[in-house]
Amino acid sequence: MDALLYLVPGVMITGCVFAAVQVIRRALRTSRAWTHGLTAEGRCLHTYMKTSGGHDTNVRSTLHHVYEFTTREGERFRFDEIGGDSTVVAGDHVVVRYLAERPQWATALRPAQGRLILGTGVLVAFMGVVAVGCVLFAVSAHSAF
Repeated sequence: MDALLYLVPGVMITGCVFAAVQVIRRALRTSRAWTHGLTAEGRCLHTYMKTSGGHDTNVRSTLHHVYEFTTREGERFRFDEIGGDSTVVAGDHVVVRYLAERPQWATALRPAQGRLILGTGVLVAFMGVVAVGCVLFAVSAHSAF
């Protein structure tokens, strides 16, 4: 039983660290595509909404776009991107930014460094608060027992 008091917070901390690393990696990839990437004309193939929640919780909807573009080398790529401009619909042409060495990490989001930094910071801070809460729980459980 005592092991659970350390195992559960440990697993949660590990999950928080993993999520924070993924958020930071995604932000760095997007930033590199904006600043050092090549541009190509892309086309929106499809848009869809993913919903989650319901019943006793709030319903959340997330807008997704599926884009296709051709690199300068002639390779075709498709990618699914969360968010983006809600006025972009299937058939619209967009500017796609991609890194020559990693075209699968393309983005059609308009460059907004401040928004990217703020969003990443908020998510990482949230993960940090949860991790600190887990540590405090484990310490207080240790001292209580």
